[in-house]
Amino acid sequence: MERDEAGEPSGSPDEQAASPGPQAPAAKKRAGRNLPIAIGVGATLGALVLVSLYTVKEIFLGVMVIFLFLGMRELTEAFKVRGIAVPFIPLAAGMVAAPVCAYVWGATGLVAAVSLTVLAIMGLRMAEGADGYVRDATAGVFTAGYLVLMGGVVALNMRPDDGDHRTVIFIAVTVASDIGGYFAGSFLGRHLMAPTISPKKTWEGVTGSAITCMIVGAALVATLLDGGHAWQGVIIGLAAVVTATVGDLIESVIKRDLGIKDMGTLLPEHGGVMDRLDSLVATAPVVWLLLELFVPA
Repeated sequence: MERDEAGEPSGSPDEQAASPGPQAPAAKKRAGRNLPIAIGVGATLGALVLVSLYTVKEIFLGVMVIFLFLGMRELTEAFKVRGIAVPFIPLAAGMVAAPVCAYVWGATGLVAAVSLTVLAIMGLRMAEGADGYVRDATAGVFTAGYLVLMGGVVALNMRPDDGDHRTVIFIAVTVASDIGGYFAGSFLGRHLMAPTISPKKTWEGVTGSAITCMIVGAALVATLLDGGHAWQGVIIGLAAVVTATVGDLIESVIKRDLGIKDMGTLLPEHGGVMDRLDSLVATAPVVWLLLELFVPA
């Protein structure tokens, strides 16, 4: 994500839009970033998702694991700023095992993989001694719940025969939250939502996110899923805007606590991988649950 005018991290596109530089060119004036590059990177990532999902779902599973691994690497490196040394090997193993086990064996496989990951984190950290044990092990378990577990939930969403459509719905409503918030925050943003956490997020931006999420959710659930109805998509969209906003704020709080301005710079004009995953990992379990309730596989 981009930085606000105070040098603090901005957690969402509508926040970035609210802090233009005085000499910025037209494309960047409202956006707070190079909009053509940002759109190009986003379109490339979207194409990668669609091509992998609608050719061989397992390819998407591999792509997802790679991105989660990169995000985990960013997060664990950020922890080092505060002297927190997370046991990396068990986390890396769990990051691969949880989505694969969830995809092959379902919820039972996911529970087993995450449980063993947590146990391995706490067990292997003992080799480093008692000093800082609770601190490091807690951060490791936090990372396991934040990324390993959530990655497994996305794999659960992929398991049914229409798992490609379900995954597209999950990703689309989350992206819709960013896009709707970006434009509403750019042109209408006035009232700050959480100034002590994310100083540029506005209620107008969140409202734009909600409207866009409901429209996208209604359209996709009704057209992509057999037995799906538009009203179900509206509910999924409403839930997604809440979780996407919360996920965005969670990452902002993490960065503020660690005293860093960005998780990384891997994705031009988007920041680090975690800056793209924050809303997705928070939205995954809610969309999966609602789809299971509304349109059982």
